[in-house]
Amino acid sequence: MTSHRVARLPGNRLHLQEGPSDLVIAAFGRPAEIERAYGAAEAAFDGLLAELASELAVLRQPLGPQPPPLAGATARRMARACWFFREQFITPMAAVAGAVADAVLGAMAHAVPGLERAYVNNGGDIAMLVTPGHPLDIGVVPSLARARPEGFIRIEAPSPTARYLCGIATSGWRGRSFSRGIADAVTVLARSAAEADAAATVIANAVDVAEAAIIRRPACTLDPDSDLRDLPVTVEVGPLSADAVAAALEAGVRMAEALRRDGLIEGALLALADEWRSVGGLDRQISQG
Repeated sequence: MTSHRVARLPGNRLHLQEGPSDLVIAAFGRPAEIERAYGAAEAAFDGLLAELASELAVLRQPLGPQPPPLAGATARRMARACWFFREQFITPMAAVAGAVADAVLGAMAHAVPGLERAYVNNGGDIAMLVTPGHPLDIGVVPSLARARPEGFIRIEAPSPTARYLCGIATSGWRGRSFSRGIADAVTVLARSAAEADAAATVIANAVDVAEAAIIRRPACTLDPDSDLRDLPVTVEVGPLSADAVAAALEAGVRMAEALRRDGLIEGALLALADEWRSVGGLDRQISQG
């Protein structure tokens, strides 16, 4: 018996849900190919959270100088996505949502090489597959509090002959996970959803400034099981001056630009108090919905 819930949504999308993972999946192609892809998605998702739970004690530990002893493929994917950031406090859990999306999309792509395009959206962390002539338009959310797209980024295959797998993720202080920064939203495009997830977390943490209007609490007082332990996380952001908003965004931009120079991200959009910053020209890909 499976432990997850399965449903079909309008537009012939697949919905898979178990615990904190809430996946909305769409595949495009021939009807028979779509059904094979959905079958592969469900098979990949079945038991995935139980596999991660079996290694949760290690996944919640901050990365150190040696790779953690992880057995599962998705758990190792999480650690790889976060490995670059190991000199700061980070655990593989920073990439869990993106890694789950990558695992499911990878199973779909492997089972059906002829898919035109597909996506696996795990609560806003999205793994994507596009092929030449078959782009995807992904909604951009400038505020996780409002949680509605106010524009769309077009994801296209960079080569006229090859399919393209990548990922996009959004983090901010009002998101599903705690943040040490004050960004309303940081959206990152990277080679995979796991890498985008980890990078969005790090960039969102960097969007910060010292102001009395920002209230923080130790993560463990909000969630005793938090992998952030007693680190302070943002619980409230009051009105900020224009200079404070600019300073916080510029700190995030510096982090994003460094990650782009190191080849870890393709681009990023940073939002705070209705102000935007773009790294890597990602703003030029935005169209209004």
